[in-house]
Amino acid sequence: MPTSAFTPRPAQERILEYTGGRLGISAVPGSGKTFTLSLLAAQLVEKLAAEGSMDNREVLVVTFTNSAVENFRLRINQFVTGQGLLPGVGYRVRTLHGLAHDIVRERPGLVGLSEDFGIVDERTGLEIKREAVINYLTQHPDVFAPFIKPEFLDNPRRIEKYLLDDALEIANAVIRIAKNQRTDAARLRNARSKQSGTWPLLDFGLQIFSDYQRSLNLRGAIDFDDLIVLALQALEADAGFLARMQMRWPYVLEDEAQDSSLLQEQMLGL
Repeated sequence: MPTSAFTPRPAQERILEYTGGRLGISAVPGSGKTFTLSLLAAQLVEKLAAEGSMDNREVLVVTFTNSAVENFRLRINQFVTGQGLLPGVGYRVRTLHGLAHDIVRERPGLVGLSEDFGIVDERTGLEIKREAVINYLTQHPDVFAPFIKPEFLDNPRRIEKYLLDDALEIANAVIRIAKNQRTDAARLRNARSKQSGTWPLLDFGLQIFSDYQRSLNLRGAIDFDDLIVLALQALEADAGFLARMQMRWPYVLEDEAQDSSLLQEQMLGL
């Protein structure tokens, strides 16, 4: 749709009047938020162009999925070319993890990574965890026994089928919470050693977390959740680097903000 043929509703018109500062928008499905946000991004690109060179300045649009990235990119491209601007110049559309990767990749040394660090995909990460879980269950066959219903004990196949999935879910929860707390397995195990009582499921989760970290380290790699933590760490580590990122992205538009974690919001806030 040509922008000249678009007549915004009053709420959309207020959004398109945005020129700076913080603005939060509540939008229901079907309200035209992607169209409106894309048009706003294009307007801000035009504003940057009017202020001078855009070589080192971009409107940053952050969304939740790769499909949404492509949708925004296509729409913004249509709008900016309709305004006589060059396609792909003056804006960047990323997922949150994609943005974190851009930040870390620019200065990996700030967070102790080599220039050629790798990222394990979700499938590889799951296989590493699965192998660690199987090894743990083999060495500690009774760890889950107190939590299994007696009637399940009569059906070993049923236990084998469901226990691995449940064990992986517990391990993933421990790892996810730990990374959101910006801590590692060694510090958690130290804190656990100071607690009284028995915590078999926590001990299990911490062991899987430790094995998982060790495996990533041997590969010289990180996972997607590490990207967010490390991007935040990099922005906090060097004031000059942070200032450069802030100058590069004077406008940050976040789609689906309700799905972002606290760490992701902290990264964007900086």
